[in-house]
Amino acid sequence: MARLRARLLGPAPGARAAAWGWWGPLIVMALGGIIRVIRLGQPTSLVFDETYYVKQGWSLIKFGVEMDIKPGLEEPDVLFTAGNPDVFGTAPDMVVHPPVGKWMIGLGQWLFGVENPFSWRVAAAVVGTLSILMVGRAAWRMFHNPLLATAAATLLAVDGHHFVHSRTGLLDIFVMFWALAAFCLLLIDRDHGRRRLAARVGDRLPGLGSMSWGPGLGIRWWRVAAGVSLGLCIGTKWSGLFFLAVFGLMTVWWDMGARRAAGAEQWFLGSLVRDGIPAFLQMVPVALVTYLASWVGWFGTDHGYKRQWAADNPASGFGSLVPDPLRSLWAYHQEVMSFHVGLANEHAWSSNPWSWIIQGRPTLFYARWPKLGESGCEVSDCVTYIASLGNLFVWWGATLGLLVVTFMWLIGRDWRAGAALSGLVAGWLPWFMYQTRTIYSFYAVAFVPWLVLIVTYCLALAYGRAEDSAARRRWGAAVVILYLAAAVALFIWYYPVYTAQTMPRGDWEMRMWFDFWN
Repeated sequence: MARLRARLLGPAPGARAAAWGWWGPLIVMALGGIIRVIRLGQPTSLVFDETYYVKQGWSLIKFGVEMDIKPGLEEPDVLFTAGNPDVFGTAPDMVVHPPVGKWMIGLGQWLFGVENPFSWRVAAAVVGTLSILMVGRAAWRMFHNPLLATAAATLLAVDGHHFVHSRTGLLDIFVMFWALAAFCLLLIDRDHGRRRLAARVGDRLPGLGSMSWGPGLGIRWWRVAAGVSLGLCIGTKWSGLFFLAVFGLMTVWWDMGARRAAGAEQWFLGSLVRDGIPAFLQMVPVALVTYLASWVGWFGTDHGYKRQWAADNPASGFGSLVPDPLRSLWAYHQEVMSFHVGLANEHAWSSNPWSWIIQGRPTLFYARWPKLGESGCEVSDCVTYIASLGNLFVWWGATLGLLVVTFMWLIGRDWRAGAALSGLVAGWLPWFMYQTRTIYSFYAVAFVPWLVLIVTYCLALAYGRAEDSAARRRWGAAVVILYLAAAVALFIWYYPVYTAQTMPRGDWEMRMWFDFWN
């Protein structure tokens, strides 16, 4: 039993290492949270696509659904930012994203007052802060090393792309959060499932009785919880569907490896039947039900967009067996899908997904160009700027690390390398199918945690293995710490560009290293 547990789970970490596997990421999370809430209410105007989601969040709180702006109201943003949120008319708005992220934004507005710009962004700041701890804990479960867990938390805390989204009322930070939550839950499920497998195999010899396939593992509640989280991810943006597909395959792949290591003769077939089918049932229907539940405001009112469509378009045949609210919601979804597929308009900050990972075209969120005496400008020309520019030690480091991690997954058969790649497969690769559609690099925040894990994997190689000499490990630790120090220094250098601080134009130009950054 002990040998089997060690084969399935690896050596157990010491108590001190396990404690710092919590304390390191927790300390980084606290510091990362502080810098995310400082001046969170600045700028006091709506930033970039906050013009949609902040107002829609408040509409959900007030009406249960997203309502359109009053007819003839020419400058609703001016009224809204001046503390007068009464900008909605009586007609429903045809919105193109599900409601979960907007409900979360609206909760912050309800708690702190919609007139306060802090309330527009506090939900993003909370999930951005929590994700620092979560990626640190994910790294702990992958590497069982407190330095690497703290390194992962630090890299996410000082990534500018993640930082800007943590201070802006957009939806993509919530896609990232729920996808990362599901990933963390599946890592926990991996450990619990392997412990359960070891306990049920016991000392039986391979090939006897149920060991042809290996034992069944019953309901795995961590996997069910991951299904809920992925339902909320899809309920924020439909791109969460790709995370459901990739993570579902990943968790069954892990089970195949466990059954093979446990000595099951027909481990592939056993995993398909005893892991694959239960995984599907414990994740996909759960995610679907969670997604439908997220439309509670739309179901609970009679004035949502297309809410009465089915009543005006009676069904016949088998279609009449489907409840009218679900038929109406399906018609709504068909219209939204047509919008997404056909979206192709010129935009100065649109970018091809090929350029995202190398930060080819960071999205401009906010820009003002004050002159002497304006907005604290003390020279002739100043800039006040917010750009979703990622920390190059994360993004360029991950770009180089992709080759290493892919090799270690395919050739080295290291499950940790595959786990680090999973978020890119789900969050980045699908966008290559929509290269003719208008898309933006700020969508990439959805897979930032897995860029961090790719860099952390490479740092783990530099740090060395547990059986290496103490001197080798000290040099490896020095490399990790120096890399983190460089990432922190670069974040500090770009901090004014992330937080809309007024700076001399010359200082801003020193930070815009390439023409395609501005």
